[in-house]
Amino acid sequence: MLSVELHAHSSLSYDGRDSVELILEQAEAVGLDAIAVTDHDEIDASLEAAERAPEYGLVGIPAIEISSTAGHVLGLGIEEAVPPGLSYETTLERIREQGGLAVIPHPFQQSRHGVTARISLEALAEGDAIEVYNSRLLTGRANRQAERFAREHDLPMTAGSDAHISEMVGQAITRVDADERSAEAILEAIREGRTSVEGKRTPWHISFRQFGGGVTRRVRSTVVGLFR
Repeated sequence: MLSVELHAHSSLSYDGRDSVELILEQAEAVGLDAIAVTDHDEIDASLEAAERAPEYGLVGIPAIEISSTAGHVLGLGIEEAVPPGLSYETTLERIREQGGLAVIPHPFQQSRHGVTARISLEALAEGDAIEVYNSRLLTGRANRQAERFAREHDLPMTAGSDAHISEMVGQAITRVDADERSAEAILEAIREGRTSVEGKRTPWHISFRQFGGGVTRRVRSTVVGLFR
């Protein structure tokens, strides 16, 4: 079984803080086997992480967190960014056109761009996998909803730390029963549902700090844009 981090952000995300190097160092330090950097609507840092991962004894999975019109969708195993602002259905299609895996993160956390605010449960079931444990939680209710939904619909389950600072990488991991230690084998095992999840809550003070930092960076970016 491989220990895989499937949801982490670098400084390329508007609300991320740390470099690819720090993320990979943390992944190595906590004993992960593989990692996907999933920046918001950006893929360059993820491609860098995938390329450099073997230097740290890791398998790198290129990935992105896409802002569809319904909410966030993770595209795992793709090497070209899917643009934001597409419909949920089109976003899934664009991921699959590249041979990627469409994982729906925190679907019931509607305040954090979970898709169930804008799509039906039938549409949610069209995802290739459901993130059933996201470390950035308050009560855990949304995670329980996601796990119950995935089990009822026989959908593969994943976990992710949703780390926005390197120290939180590995807070939640997906155990993957892959045939070999490669990105392709990991994605195929997830697709087939050969996973289990483990995780612990991101400390509240860190979650609030990450949220506050993201708001500050977004406002700063908007102001800078006005003067360009």
